[in-house]
Amino acid sequence: MKVLMSGNEAIARGAYEAGVRFAAAYPGTPSTEILEEFVKYEGVYAEWSTNEKVAVETAIGAALAGEKAMAVMKHVGVNVAADPIFTVSYTGTNGALVIISADDPSLHSSQNEQDNRNYAKFAKIPMLEPSDAQEARKYIKLAFKISEKFDTPVFLRSTTRVSHSKSVVSIEEPEKYKDKTGFFYNTEKYVMVPHCARLRRVEVEKRQQLLKEFVETFPENKMEINNPSVGIITAGMPYNYAKEVFPDHSYLKLGIVYPLPEKLIRDFASKVKKLYVVEELDPFLEDQIKAMGIKVIGKEIFPYTLEFDPGVIKNAIEKNAAEIVSPYKEKLSPRPPNLCPGCPHRGLFYALRKFKAYVHGDIGCYTLSYMKPLEGLHSCICMGASVGMAHGMSKALKDKGKGKVVGVIGDSTFLHSGITPLLDMSYNNSNALIIILDNSTTAMTGMQEHPGTGFTLMGEETKKVNLKVLVSALGIDNIKIIDPLDLQETRTAIKEELAKDGPSVIIAQRPCALFKRANIKAKPALKVDPDKCEGCKMCLDLNCPPISWKKGITKEGSKRKGISFIDSTICNGCGLCQQVCKYGAIS
Repeated sequence: MKVLMSGNEAIARGAYEAGVRFAAAYPGTPSTEILEEFVKYEGVYAEWSTNEKVAVETAIGAALAGEKAMAVMKHVGVNVAADPIFTVSYTGTNGALVIISADDPSLHSSQNEQDNRNYAKFAKIPMLEPSDAQEARKYIKLAFKISEKFDTPVFLRSTTRVSHSKSVVSIEEPEKYKDKTGFFYNTEKYVMVPHCARLRRVEVEKRQQLLKEFVETFPENKMEINNPSVGIITAGMPYNYAKEVFPDHSYLKLGIVYPLPEKLIRDFASKVKKLYVVEELDPFLEDQIKAMGIKVIGKEIFPYTLEFDPGVIKNAIEKNAAEIVSPYKEKLSPRPPNLCPGCPHRGLFYALRKFKAYVHGDIGCYTLSYMKPLEGLHSCICMGASVGMAHGMSKALKDKGKGKVVGVIGDSTFLHSGITPLLDMSYNNSNALIIILDNSTTAMTGMQEHPGTGFTLMGEETKKVNLKVLVSALGIDNIKIIDPLDLQETRTAIKEELAKDGPSVIIAQRPCALFKRANIKAKPALKVDPDKCEGCKMCLDLNCPPISWKKGITKEGSKRKGISFIDSTICNGCGLCQQVCKYGAIS
Protein backbone atom coordinates (compact mmCIF):
# COMPACT_ATOMS: atom_id res chain seq x y z
CA MET A 1 0.00 0.00 0.00
CA LYS A 2 1.37 3.42 -0.96
CA VAL A 3 0.56 6.59 0.95
CA LEU A 4 1.87 10.16 1.09
CA MET A 5 3.83 10.72 4.29
CA SER A 6 6.22 13.22 5.83
CA GLY A 7 9.56 11.92 7.01
CA ASN A 8 8.40 12.12 10.62
CA GLU A 9 5.23 10.17 9.88
CA ALA A 10 7.31 7.58 8.02
CA ILE A 11 9.72 7.16 10.95
CA ALA A 12 6.77 6.53 13.26
CA ARG A 13 5.28 4.03 10.81
CA GLY A 14 8.58 2.24 10.28
CA ALA A 15 9.14 1.90 14.01
CA TYR A 16 5.67 0.41 14.42
CA GLU A 17 6.29 -2.02 11.54
CA ALA A 18 9.59 -3.02 13.20
CA GLY A 19 7.71 -4.14 16.30
CA VAL A 20 8.61 -1.13 18.44
CA ARG A 21 6.11 -0.63 21.24
CA PHE A 22 8.00 1.80 23.49
CA ALA A 23 9.00 5.39 22.70
CA ALA A 24 9.93 8.45 24.74
CA ALA A 25 10.72 12.02 23.69
CA TYR A 26 10.72 15.66 24.54
CA PRO A 27 8.97 17.74 21.85
CA GLY A 28 11.20 19.89 19.67
CA THR A 29 10.95 21.01 16.06
CA PRO A 30 11.65 19.31 13.65
CA SER A 31 11.17 16.02 15.57
CA THR A 32 7.85 16.56 17.37
CA GLU A 33 5.45 14.80 15.00
CA ILE A 34 7.27 11.45 15.27
CA LEU A 35 5.78 10.63 18.67
CA GLU A 36 2.49 12.38 17.91
CA GLU A 37 2.09 9.93 15.01
CA PHE A 38 3.55 6.89 16.79
CA VAL A 39 1.10 7.15 19.68
CA LYS A 40 -1.81 6.69 17.27
CA TYR A 41 -0.88 3.05 16.60
CA GLU A 42 -2.57 0.30 18.54
CA GLY A 43 -0.74 -1.36 21.40
CA VAL A 44 2.12 1.12 21.75
CA TYR A 45 3.32 3.09 24.75
CA ALA A 46 4.67 6.60 24.18
CA GLU A 47 5.44 9.44 26.56
CA TRP A 48 6.55 13.01 26.69
CA SER A 49 9.44 12.84 29.13
CA THR A 50 10.44 15.86 31.20
CA ASN A 51 13.57 16.29 29.08
CA GLU A 52 15.69 14.44 26.52
CA LYS A 53 18.06 12.93 29.07
CA VAL A 54 15.12 11.37 30.85
CA ALA A 55 13.70 10.17 27.52
CA VAL A 56 16.92 8.33 26.68
CA GLU A 57 17.27 6.88 30.18
CA THR A 58 13.66 5.69 30.04
CA ALA A 59 14.26 4.07 26.65
CA ILE A 60 17.46 2.44 27.96
CA GLY A 61 15.48 0.94 30.83
CA ALA A 62 12.91 -0.47 28.42
CA ALA A 63 15.68 -1.86 26.19
CA LEU A 64 17.45 -3.53 29.13
CA ALA A 65 14.12 -5.22 29.89
CA GLY A 66 14.24 -6.74 26.40
CA GLU A 67 12.01 -4.26 24.58
CA LYS A 68 12.65 -2.46 21.30
CA ALA A 69 12.78 1.17 22.41
CA MET A 70 13.04 4.52 20.65
CA ALA A 71 14.09 7.93 22.01
CA VAL A 72 13.29 11.00 19.89
CA MET A 73 14.61 14.56 20.04
CA LYS A 74 15.82 17.50 18.00
CA HIS A 75 19.54 18.03 17.54
CA VAL A 76 20.15 20.21 20.61
CA GLY A 77 18.27 17.66 22.70
CA VAL A 78 21.15 15.25 22.15
CA ASN A 79 23.31 17.67 24.13
CA VAL A 80 20.96 17.24 27.08
CA ALA A 81 20.94 13.46 26.64
CA ALA A 82 24.66 13.02 25.97
CA ASP A 83 25.53 11.64 29.40
CA PRO A 84 23.53 8.40 29.16
CA ILE A 85 24.12 8.09 25.39
CA PHE A 86 27.90 7.88 25.74
CA THR A 87 27.68 5.21 28.40
CA VAL A 88 24.95 3.05 26.82
CA SER A 89 27.40 2.75 23.93
CA TYR A 90 29.54 0.78 26.40
CA THR A 91 26.82 -1.35 27.97
CA GLY A 92 24.87 -2.27 24.85
CA THR A 93 21.12 -2.52 24.83
CA ASN A 94 19.95 -6.12 25.40
CA GLY A 95 16.72 -5.47 23.45
CA ALA A 96 17.20 -2.71 20.89
CA LEU A 97 17.60 1.07 21.13
CA VAL A 98 17.40 3.70 18.40
CA ILE A 99 17.91 7.40 19.08
CA ILE A 100 16.42 9.85 16.60
CA SER A 101 18.33 13.11 16.12
CA ALA A 102 16.38 15.61 13.99
CA ASP A 103 18.95 18.20 12.91
CA ASP A 104 18.01 21.70 11.78
CA PRO A 105 20.28 23.12 9.05
CA SER A 106 19.43 26.81 8.51
CA LEU A 107 18.18 27.11 12.12
CA HIS A 108 14.51 27.22 11.14
CA SER A 109 13.51 26.85 14.78
CA SER A 110 16.71 26.43 16.76
CA GLN A 111 19.46 28.33 18.53
CA ASN A 112 22.24 26.60 16.59
CA GLU A 113 22.73 24.25 13.62
CA GLN A 114 25.13 21.74 15.14
CA ASP A 115 25.87 18.69 13.01
CA ASN A 116 25.01 15.65 15.11
CA ARG A 117 26.87 13.23 12.86
CA ASN A 118 29.78 14.21 15.11
CA TYR A 119 28.01 12.59 18.06
CA ALA A 120 28.00 9.24 16.25
CA LYS A 121 31.78 9.34 15.80
CA PHE A 122 32.39 10.70 19.29
CA ALA A 123 30.22 8.08 21.03
CA LYS A 124 31.15 5.25 18.61
CA ILE A 125 27.53 4.63 17.70
CA PRO A 126 26.46 3.77 14.12
CA MET A 127 24.32 6.37 12.35
CA LEU A 128 21.92 6.01 9.44
CA GLU A 129 20.67 8.96 7.39
CA PRO A 130 17.62 8.73 5.08
CA SER A 131 17.11 11.07 2.13
CA ASP A 132 13.30 11.00 1.97
CA ALA A 133 10.21 9.63 3.70
CA GLN A 134 10.36 6.22 2.01
CA GLU A 135 13.92 5.74 3.22
CA ALA A 136 12.97 7.08 6.65
CA ARG A 137 10.45 4.25 7.05
CA LYS A 138 12.97 1.71 5.77
CA TYR A 139 16.00 2.98 7.67
CA ILE A 140 14.35 3.03 11.09
CA LYS A 141 13.57 -0.66 10.62
CA LEU A 142 17.17 -1.32 9.57
CA ALA A 143 18.40 0.66 12.57
CA PHE A 144 16.58 -1.67 14.96
CA LYS A 145 17.98 -4.71 13.17
CA ILE A 146 21.52 -3.31 13.49
CA SER A 147 20.91 -2.53 17.16
CA GLU A 148 19.82 -6.11 17.83
CA LYS A 149 22.58 -7.69 15.74
CA PHE A 150 25.47 -5.71 17.22
CA ASP A 151 24.08 -5.03 20.72
CA THR A 152 24.49 -1.29 20.22
CA PRO A 153 22.41 1.85 20.32
CA VAL A 154 21.92 3.28 16.82
CA PHE A 155 21.40 6.88 15.72
CA LEU A 156 18.95 7.76 12.97
CA ARG A 157 19.66 11.29 11.72
CA SER A 158 16.95 13.28 10.02
CA THR A 159 17.03 16.92 9.00
CA THR A 160 14.25 19.50 8.81
CA ARG A 161 13.78 18.96 5.08
CA VAL A 162 13.49 15.17 5.46
CA SER A 163 11.30 15.43 8.56
CA HIS A 164 8.79 17.84 7.07
CA SER A 165 8.75 17.14 3.33
CA LYS A 166 6.35 14.53 1.99
CA SER A 167 6.84 11.75 -0.51
CA VAL A 168 5.24 8.44 -1.46
CA VAL A 169 5.85 5.68 1.08
CA SER A 170 5.18 1.97 0.65
CA ILE A 171 3.86 0.74 3.98
CA GLU A 172 3.81 -2.86 5.18
CA GLU A 173 2.06 -4.86 7.83
CA PRO A 174 3.87 -4.64 11.18
CA GLU A 175 5.84 -7.54 12.55
CA LYS A 176 3.83 -9.69 14.91
CA TYR A 177 4.75 -8.39 18.34
CA LYS A 178 6.73 -10.85 20.44
CA ASP A 179 6.95 -10.06 24.11
CA LYS A 180 10.54 -10.82 25.09
CA THR A 181 10.59 -8.62 28.18
CA GLY A 182 11.86 -9.74 31.56
CA PHE A 183 14.71 -9.27 34.03
CA PHE A 184 18.19 -9.83 32.59
CA TYR A 185 20.96 -9.80 35.19
CA ASN A 186 24.51 -9.07 34.03
CA THR A 187 26.21 -6.67 36.41
CA GLU A 188 29.58 -6.76 34.66
CA LYS A 189 27.88 -5.58 31.46
CA TYR A 190 25.48 -3.02 32.86
CA VAL A 191 27.10 -1.58 36.02
CA MET A 192 29.56 1.01 34.73
CA VAL A 193 31.96 1.34 37.61
CA PRO A 194 35.57 1.78 36.39
CA HIS A 195 36.45 -1.94 36.52
CA CYS A 196 33.48 -2.97 34.38
CA ALA A 197 33.67 0.09 32.12
CA ARG A 198 37.28 -0.72 31.21
CA LEU A 199 36.22 -4.19 30.08
CA ARG A 200 33.28 -2.81 28.10
CA ARG A 201 35.53 -0.23 26.44
CA VAL A 202 37.38 -3.11 24.80
CA GLU A 203 34.06 -4.57 23.63
CA VAL A 204 33.19 -1.26 21.97
CA GLU A 205 36.33 -1.49 19.84
CA LYS A 206 35.57 -5.08 18.90
CA ARG A 207 32.08 -3.96 17.86
CA GLN A 208 33.57 -1.14 15.81
CA GLN A 209 35.59 -3.62 13.77
CA LEU A 210 32.51 -5.76 13.13
CA LEU A 211 30.53 -2.69 12.09
CA LYS A 212 33.28 -1.58 9.70
CA GLU A 213 33.06 -4.95 7.98
CA PHE A 214 29.26 -4.80 7.96
CA VAL A 215 29.00 -1.37 6.31
CA GLU A 216 31.10 -2.52 3.34
CA THR A 217 28.20 -4.69 2.17
CA PHE A 218 25.32 -2.69 3.63
CA PRO A 219 22.84 -2.52 0.70
CA GLU A 220 21.79 1.10 1.40
CA ASN A 221 25.29 2.30 0.52
CA LYS A 222 24.64 2.50 -3.22
CA MET A 223 27.07 3.12 -6.06
CA GLU A 224 25.67 4.62 -9.27
CA ILE A 225 28.23 4.72 -12.09
CA ASN A 226 27.11 7.04 -14.88
CA ASN A 227 29.51 9.52 -16.49
CA PRO A 228 32.89 8.71 -14.90
CA SER A 229 34.17 12.28 -15.34
CA VAL A 230 32.60 13.41 -12.07
CA GLY A 231 31.74 11.42 -8.95
CA ILE A 232 29.77 12.70 -5.94
CA ILE A 233 29.78 11.14 -2.47
CA THR A 234 26.77 12.27 -0.47
CA ALA A 235 23.99 11.21 1.91
CA GLY A 236 20.56 12.33 3.06
CA MET A 237 18.65 15.16 1.41
CA PRO A 238 21.69 16.61 -0.44
CA TYR A 239 21.64 13.45 -2.60
CA ASN A 240 18.24 14.49 -4.00
CA TYR A 241 19.43 18.03 -4.68
CA ALA A 242 22.61 16.91 -6.45
CA LYS A 243 20.77 14.28 -8.46
CA GLU A 244 18.24 16.88 -9.63
CA VAL A 245 20.83 19.21 -11.15
CA PHE A 246 23.47 16.64 -12.16
CA PRO A 247 21.56 13.46 -13.13
CA ASP A 248 24.41 12.16 -15.31
CA HIS A 249 27.17 12.31 -12.71
CA SER A 250 28.23 9.18 -10.83
CA TYR A 251 27.17 8.82 -7.20
CA LEU A 252 28.06 6.99 -4.04
CA LYS A 253 25.01 7.48 -1.82
CA LEU A 254 25.72 6.52 1.77
CA GLY A 255 22.90 5.12 3.88
CA ILE A 256 25.19 4.77 6.89
CA VAL A 257 27.26 7.88 7.58
CA TYR A 258 29.16 6.32 10.49
CA PRO A 259 31.22 4.18 10.33
CA LEU A 260 32.17 4.74 6.71
CA PRO A 261 32.73 1.91 4.20
CA GLU A 262 36.38 2.63 3.39
CA LYS A 263 36.80 -0.13 0.75
CA LEU A 264 33.64 0.93 -1.05
CA ILE A 265 34.73 4.59 -1.02
CA ARG A 266 38.15 3.67 -2.44
CA ASP A 267 36.51 1.54 -5.11
CA PHE A 268 34.21 4.40 -6.12
CA ALA A 269 37.07 6.92 -6.14
CA SER A 270 39.02 4.68 -8.52
CA LYS A 271 36.14 4.74 -11.00
CA VAL A 272 35.82 8.53 -11.42
CA LYS A 273 38.20 11.28 -12.52
CA LYS A 274 37.03 14.09 -10.24
CA LEU A 275 35.45 13.54 -6.83
CA TYR A 276 33.18 15.84 -4.80
CA VAL A 277 31.72 15.42 -1.32
CA VAL A 278 28.33 17.11 -1.04
CA GLU A 279 27.16 17.48 2.57
CA GLU A 280 25.40 20.10 4.64
CA LEU A 281 27.12 21.75 7.62
CA ASP A 282 30.40 20.16 8.80
CA PRO A 283 32.94 18.42 6.53
CA PHE A 284 32.13 15.20 8.37
CA LEU A 285 32.43 12.83 5.42
CA GLU A 286 35.07 14.95 3.71
CA ASP A 287 37.53 14.91 6.61
CA GLN A 288 37.29 11.14 7.05
CA ILE A 289 37.69 10.50 3.32
CA LYS A 290 40.70 12.83 3.12
CA ALA A 291 42.16 10.94 6.10
CA MET A 292 42.00 7.83 3.88
CA GLY A 293 44.37 9.64 1.50
CA ILE A 294 41.69 10.19 -1.15
CA LYS A 295 41.61 13.55 -2.92
CA VAL A 296 38.14 15.12 -2.82
CA ILE A 297 36.67 18.58 -3.31
CA GLY A 298 34.39 19.70 -0.51
CA LYS A 299 34.10 22.72 1.71
CA GLU A 300 36.51 24.78 -0.36
CA ILE A 301 33.56 25.31 -2.74
CA PHE A 302 30.51 24.35 -0.66
CA PRO A 303 29.08 26.49 2.18
CA TYR A 304 29.68 25.47 5.79
CA THR A 305 26.39 26.94 6.98
CA LEU A 306 22.67 26.66 6.20
CA GLU A 307 20.85 23.94 4.30
CA PHE A 308 21.55 23.30 0.64
CA ASP A 309 19.16 23.33 -2.29
CA PRO A 310 19.75 22.31 -5.93
CA GLY A 311 20.89 25.81 -6.81
CA VAL A 312 23.56 25.95 -4.11
CA ILE A 313 25.08 22.68 -5.37
CA LYS A 314 24.83 23.67 -9.03
CA ASN A 315 26.49 27.03 -8.49
CA ALA A 316 29.24 25.62 -6.27
CA ILE A 317 30.30 22.94 -8.75
CA GLU A 318 29.88 25.01 -11.92
CA LYS A 319 31.42 28.23 -10.55
CA ASN A 320 33.88 26.51 -8.21
CA ALA A 321 33.20 28.86 -5.33
CA ALA A 322 31.36 28.76 -2.01
CA GLU A 323 28.95 31.28 -0.50
CA ILE A 324 27.02 31.81 -3.71
CA VAL A 325 23.39 32.87 -3.36
CA SER A 326 21.16 30.17 -4.74
CA PRO A 327 18.91 31.11 -7.67
CA TYR A 328 16.25 28.97 -5.96
CA LYS A 329 15.89 31.50 -3.15
CA GLU A 330 12.87 33.73 -3.64
CA LYS A 331 13.25 37.38 -2.71
CA LEU A 332 10.33 37.65 -0.31
CA SER A 333 9.57 40.58 1.94
CA PRO A 334 10.83 39.95 5.49
CA ARG A 335 8.12 38.70 7.84
CA PRO A 336 9.42 38.78 11.40
CA PRO A 337 7.81 36.26 13.79
CA ASN A 338 5.55 37.71 16.45
CA LEU A 339 3.66 36.71 19.56
CA CYS A 340 0.07 35.69 18.74
CA PRO A 341 -2.91 38.01 19.30
CA GLY A 342 -3.93 37.67 22.94
CA CYS A 343 -0.64 36.02 23.96
CA PRO A 344 -0.30 36.24 27.76
CA HIS A 345 3.46 36.79 27.44
CA ARG A 346 2.94 40.15 25.72
CA GLY A 347 1.63 41.89 28.84
CA LEU A 348 4.43 40.53 30.99
CA PHE A 349 7.19 41.78 28.70
CA TYR A 350 5.48 45.12 28.12
CA ALA A 351 5.42 45.66 31.89
CA LEU A 352 8.90 44.22 32.47
CA ARG A 353 10.54 46.55 29.94
CA LYS A 354 9.66 49.58 32.05
CA PHE A 355 11.94 48.41 34.89
CA LYS A 356 15.10 48.54 32.76
CA ALA A 357 16.27 45.22 34.21
CA TYR A 358 18.64 42.81 32.47
CA VAL A 359 16.38 39.94 31.41
CA HIS A 360 17.78 36.50 30.67
CA GLY A 361 15.52 34.69 28.23
CA ASP A 362 14.95 31.03 27.51
CA ILE A 363 13.70 28.71 24.76
CA GLY A 364 10.00 29.19 23.97
CA CYS A 365 7.45 31.47 22.31
CA TYR A 366 8.45 34.28 24.66
CA THR A 367 11.92 34.46 23.09
CA LEU A 368 10.23 36.47 20.30
CA SER A 369 9.84 39.36 22.76
CA TYR A 370 13.49 40.32 22.19
CA MET A 371 12.50 42.25 19.04
CA LYS A 372 11.35 45.83 18.81
CA PRO A 373 9.18 47.33 20.12
CA LEU A 374 8.90 45.05 23.19
CA GLU A 375 12.68 44.49 23.56
CA GLY A 376 11.83 42.39 26.57
CA LEU A 377 14.89 40.16 26.97
CA HIS A 378 18.63 40.40 26.46
CA SER A 379 20.03 36.85 26.30
CA CYS A 380 18.99 33.34 25.27
CA ILE A 381 21.31 30.31 25.31
CA CYS A 382 19.51 27.00 25.84
CA MET A 383 16.72 25.24 27.72
CA GLY A 384 16.79 26.24 31.39
CA ALA A 385 19.80 28.54 31.08
CA SER A 386 17.91 31.71 32.01
CA VAL A 387 17.70 30.67 35.66
CA GLY A 388 21.37 29.82 36.10
CA MET A 389 22.49 32.84 34.10
CA ALA A 390 20.37 35.20 36.19
CA HIS A 391 21.90 33.71 39.33
CA GLY A 392 25.44 33.99 37.96
CA MET A 393 24.96 37.61 36.90
CA SER A 394 23.47 38.59 40.25
CA LYS A 395 26.45 37.08 42.06
CA ALA A 396 28.99 38.72 39.76
CA LEU A 397 27.37 42.18 40.03
CA LYS A 398 26.74 41.92 43.79
CA ASP A 399 25.10 45.16 44.98
CA LYS A 400 25.17 46.66 41.48
CA GLY A 401 22.78 43.93 40.29
CA LYS A 402 20.25 44.13 43.12
CA GLY A 403 16.80 44.72 41.75
CA LYS A 404 18.03 44.56 38.16
CA VAL A 405 18.53 40.86 37.23
CA VAL A 406 15.62 38.79 35.93
CA GLY A 407 15.27 35.35 34.33
CA VAL A 408 12.16 34.31 32.42
CA ILE A 409 11.27 30.69 31.64
CA GLY A 410 8.19 28.87 30.35
CA ASP A 411 6.34 26.25 32.37
CA SER A 412 7.39 23.32 30.17
CA THR A 413 10.97 24.59 29.98
CA PHE A 414 11.06 25.07 33.76
CA LEU A 415 10.07 21.44 34.27
CA HIS A 416 12.56 20.40 31.54
CA SER A 417 15.66 21.98 33.06
CA GLY A 418 14.81 24.94 35.27
CA ILE A 419 14.26 23.13 38.57
CA THR A 420 17.90 22.37 39.36
CA PRO A 421 19.23 25.90 38.70
CA LEU A 422 16.38 27.34 40.81
CA LEU A 423 17.43 25.01 43.62
CA ASP A 424 20.96 26.35 43.12
CA MET A 425 19.65 29.91 43.44
CA SER A 426 17.92 29.04 46.70
CA TYR A 427 20.92 27.17 48.07
CA ASN A 428 23.41 29.92 47.18
CA ASN A 429 21.31 32.91 48.30
CA SER A 430 20.76 34.56 44.93
CA ASN A 431 19.28 38.01 44.51
CA ALA A 432 17.65 37.49 41.11
CA LEU A 433 13.99 37.36 40.15
CA ILE A 434 12.72 34.39 38.12
CA ILE A 435 9.43 34.67 36.25
CA ILE A 436 7.78 31.39 35.21
CA LEU A 437 5.54 32.02 32.21
CA ASP A 438 2.87 29.38 32.80
CA ASN A 439 0.62 29.12 29.74
CA SER A 440 -0.58 25.58 30.59
CA THR A 441 1.07 23.80 27.64
CA THR A 442 4.22 23.35 25.55
CA ALA A 443 3.08 26.02 23.10
CA MET A 444 6.13 26.60 20.91
CA THR A 445 6.10 23.09 19.44
CA GLY A 446 2.33 22.75 19.08
CA MET A 447 0.52 22.34 22.42
CA GLN A 448 2.12 19.15 23.76
CA GLU A 449 1.46 17.87 27.27
CA HIS A 450 3.94 18.12 30.14
CA PRO A 451 3.87 17.31 33.87
CA GLY A 452 2.07 20.58 34.57
CA THR A 453 -0.91 19.96 32.28
CA GLY A 454 -2.55 16.99 34.02
CA PHE A 455 -2.52 14.76 30.92
CA THR A 456 -0.05 12.32 29.34
CA LEU A 457 0.78 11.87 25.65
CA MET A 458 -1.46 8.80 25.75
CA GLY A 459 -4.38 11.07 26.68
CA GLU A 460 -4.68 9.76 30.23
CA GLU A 461 -5.42 12.08 33.14
CA THR A 462 -2.54 12.19 35.61
CA LYS A 463 -0.98 14.14 38.44
CA LYS A 464 -0.56 17.84 37.75
CA VAL A 465 2.45 19.67 39.16
CA ASN A 466 1.59 22.59 41.41
CA LEU A 467 4.29 25.09 40.47
CA LYS A 468 3.88 27.19 43.60
CA VAL A 469 4.28 24.16 45.87
CA LEU A 470 7.25 22.91 43.84
CA VAL A 471 9.00 26.30 43.93
CA SER A 472 8.37 26.54 47.67
CA ALA A 473 9.81 23.04 48.19
CA LEU A 474 13.00 24.23 46.47
CA GLY A 475 13.42 26.79 49.25
CA ILE A 476 12.03 29.93 47.61
CA ASP A 477 10.11 32.05 50.13
CA ASN A 478 9.13 34.97 47.91
CA ILE A 479 6.49 33.67 45.47
CA LYS A 480 3.67 35.51 43.73
CA ILE A 481 1.06 34.31 41.23
CA ILE A 482 -0.21 36.92 38.76
CA ASP A 483 -2.34 37.29 35.65
CA PRO A 484 0.02 38.78 33.03
CA LEU A 485 -2.91 40.33 31.14
CA ASP A 486 -3.53 42.55 34.19
CA LEU A 487 -0.84 45.18 33.66
CA GLN A 488 -1.26 46.90 37.01
CA GLU A 489 -1.02 43.64 38.95
CA THR A 490 1.99 42.61 36.86
CA ARG A 491 3.83 45.91 37.37
CA THR A 492 3.20 45.88 41.11
CA ALA A 493 4.39 42.30 41.52
CA ILE A 494 7.61 42.90 39.56
CA LYS A 495 8.37 46.07 41.51
CA GLU A 496 7.81 44.38 44.88
CA GLU A 497 9.81 41.23 44.11
CA LEU A 498 12.76 43.13 42.64
CA ALA A 499 12.98 45.11 45.87
CA LYS A 500 13.24 42.05 48.10
CA ASP A 501 16.41 40.37 49.33
CA GLY A 502 17.02 36.80 48.26
CA PRO A 503 15.62 34.89 45.30
CA SER A 504 12.06 35.58 44.18
CA VAL A 505 9.70 33.82 41.78
CA ILE A 506 6.67 35.22 40.00
CA ILE A 507 4.38 32.68 38.34
CA ALA A 508 2.55 34.43 35.48
CA GLN A 509 -0.46 32.18 34.92
CA ARG A 510 -2.69 32.52 31.88
CA PRO A 511 -3.38 29.78 29.27
CA CYS A 512 -2.03 30.14 25.74
CA ALA A 513 -4.55 31.98 23.56
CA LEU A 514 -4.56 29.02 21.14
CA PHE A 515 -4.97 26.31 23.77
CA LYS A 516 -8.34 24.67 23.11
CA ARG A 517 -8.59 22.64 26.31
CA ALA A 518 -8.32 25.82 28.40
CA ASN A 519 -11.84 26.74 27.19
CA ILE A 520 -10.94 30.40 26.88
CA LYS A 521 -14.15 32.33 26.37
CA ALA A 522 -13.86 34.57 23.34
CA LYS A 523 -14.28 38.26 24.06
CA PRO A 524 -15.59 40.79 21.56
CA ALA A 525 -12.96 42.31 19.29
CA LEU A 526 -11.83 45.78 20.31
CA LYS A 527 -12.01 48.91 18.17
CA VAL A 528 -10.51 52.39 18.13
CA ASP A 529 -12.76 55.44 18.43
CA PRO A 530 -11.30 57.88 15.86
CA ASP A 531 -12.79 60.84 17.77
CA LYS A 532 -10.89 59.95 20.95
CA CYS A 533 -7.60 58.63 19.51
CA GLU A 534 -4.80 61.20 19.83
CA GLY A 535 -2.30 59.24 17.74
CA CYS A 536 0.15 58.73 20.63
CA LYS A 537 1.05 55.24 19.37
CA MET A 538 1.22 53.78 22.89
CA CYS A 539 -0.86 50.79 21.78
CA LEU A 540 1.61 50.11 18.95
CA ASP A 541 4.31 49.46 21.55
CA LEU A 542 2.52 46.22 22.37
CA ASN A 543 3.39 44.90 18.90
CA CYS A 544 0.04 43.10 18.80
CA PRO A 545 -0.74 41.78 15.26
CA PRO A 546 -4.30 43.22 15.02
CA ILE A 547 -3.11 46.77 15.74
CA SER A 548 -1.85 48.84 12.80
CA TRP A 549 -1.37 52.52 11.95
CA LYS A 550 -3.32 54.65 9.50
CA LYS A 551 -1.46 57.72 8.37
CA GLY A 552 -2.96 61.05 7.42
CA ILE A 553 -6.10 60.97 9.56
CA THR A 554 -5.96 64.28 11.39
CA LYS A 555 -8.27 65.88 13.94
CA GLU A 556 -9.09 69.55 14.46
CA GLY A 557 -7.35 70.92 17.53
CA SER A 558 -4.99 67.93 17.75
CA LYS A 559 -1.40 67.35 16.61
CA ARG A 560 -2.07 63.78 15.61
CA LYS A 561 -0.84 62.57 12.20
CA GLY A 562 -2.80 59.34 12.10
CA ILE A 563 -4.75 56.87 14.23
CA SER A 564 -4.47 53.30 15.37
CA PHE A 565 -6.67 50.66 13.78
CA ILE A 566 -7.63 47.23 15.14
CA ASP A 567 -8.37 44.36 12.76
CA SER A 568 -11.46 42.74 14.27
CA THR A 569 -10.90 39.48 12.37
CA ILE A 570 -7.83 38.56 14.46
CA CYS A 571 -8.38 40.51 17.72
CA ASN A 572 -9.46 38.26 20.59
CA GLY A 573 -10.24 41.03 23.04
CA CYS A 574 -7.42 40.39 25.52
CA GLY A 575 -7.67 44.00 26.69
CA LEU A 576 -3.99 44.97 26.90
CA CYS A 577 -4.39 47.86 24.47
CA GLN A 578 -7.31 49.20 26.51
CA GLN A 579 -5.05 49.28 29.55
CA VAL A 580 -2.27 51.25 27.86
CA CYS A 581 -4.50 53.79 26.08
CA LYS A 582 -4.41 57.06 28.06
CA TYR A 583 -7.39 58.55 26.23
CA GLY A 584 -9.98 55.81 26.57
CA ALA A 585 -10.10 55.50 22.78
CA ILE A 586 -10.25 51.69 22.70
CA SER A 587 -13.45 49.86 23.60
